[in-house]
Amino acid sequence: MDGEDSDPLRRIKENDPSLTSLFVGADEIQNFTNEDLEELGRDISNNTHLTDLDLHGDAAGDQSLSFLFRGLARSSSIKSLFCCPNDLSAAGVQSMVPFLQNADNLVYLKVYISDIQSEGFNLLLRALRNSLVGRLECKRCGIDLIEIDSENTLNNLTQLNLNHNFINADGCRELAKLLQRGDSTLQYLHLGDNEIGDDGVEILVDALQSNTSLIHLGLEGNDGISNRGQILLLKLVNDVSSINATLQSNHTLREVLLKDWDPEETVDVNEIQQQINYALHTNDNHRNHPEAAGREKVVWTQLHSVRRAALYRLQEVNHSVYSEIDPLHLPEVLSLIGRHHGQGELYLTLKSSIAGLFTRVNMKQCIQNEVALYEARIAWHRAIIEEQEAKLKELNARLATMDDSDQDKVVDTEVHNNKRRRL
Repeated sequence: MDGEDSDPLRRIKENDPSLTSLFVGADEIQNFTNEDLEELGRDISNNTHLTDLDLHGDAAGDQSLSFLFRGLARSSSIKSLFCCPNDLSAAGVQSMVPFLQNADNLVYLKVYISDIQSEGFNLLLRALRNSLVGRLECKRCGIDLIEIDSENTLNNLTQLNLNHNFINADGCRELAKLLQRGDSTLQYLHLGDNEIGDDGVEILVDALQSNTSLIHLGLEGNDGISNRGQILLLKLVNDVSSINATLQSNHTLREVLLKDWDPEETVDVNEIQQQINYALHTNDNHRNHPEAAGREKVVWTQLHSVRRAALYRLQEVNHSVYSEIDPLHLPEVLSLIGRHHGQGELYLTLKSSIAGLFTRVNMKQCIQNEVALYEARIAWHRAIIEEQEAKLKELNARLATMDDSDQDKVVDTEVHNNKRRRL
């Protein structure tokens, strides 16, 4: 490098401990030769204090990166790499692969506004397979097709941002692999402004049925998502088809981004979003306590006539929740309704469902229970009778052993005692 090197680049070469972030753009490397770029890469690789590397413009294009990363093949200090290039493609990503595989402490990689497309993104996924990267962002990168190795891809990934790409249902099917893993670590999935429709939503919803890691799902700006897709998301977080379904709904998600509130939208669209937000709010209130979230959803939606009717209508449920309740548990259910919803709701519950509850009583079982009760009473009385009969038998046996002389002795004794009392 010549004498015009900027001060930060000189400090990188000298391993200045006070310099932890480096921005490299077109101005910083405007007079660099290819050899200068390779040398800069070696300086960065040898530096032990640099944690954040930001490559912009021409510094992040295919040609510049090919020489920069020829020297920068590893790093023990860099934790975040940000590339906002002018002309980065899959070829440029390929030159980064050795660094990505040998950056021992890299935890954040962001590629923004590039042309890496699906080929480049899949290269990144393979290169980061065994890395510590927990946050990966590839926004506006022309990605549509995705290849996920469900066994070995990004085992530490917690945040994935793929906003402003061309991902559709096929891409969702691959991303679902990250959510279906039993050890999934993914907490934030941003898929805003893609080409996801109801089919893609259905794939993601299926994957999230048993997922306990994802807390944020961004789907805003996907115009292909209709009422059907939104209702699928609603059922994911609060399925009212049965009490058991409500208890087994997803209680981990805390935020789902769809379209913004629109006063000109149909009532159903805004109402669906409201119902989703309520369920998510419940999840948020009971973080790490899914059982408590499930119970609250049952009490506040299934056991409230107005809310239940709204959810039944949206989810096209046509049955009575009380058909699932054992009549023997009715007092407890009525107590819950009275405590949480007041006497008015309790009255409505009794008025609308009590007759139905009694008609569903298993009469055969009731008669069997009554028979068992009487049998128990008979057995108790029989035990008392047997005890009394045993006592009677004992007394009769004693009488049988007594003769008349014994009786005379008893009488003489009584007469003698009476005389003494008179004296």
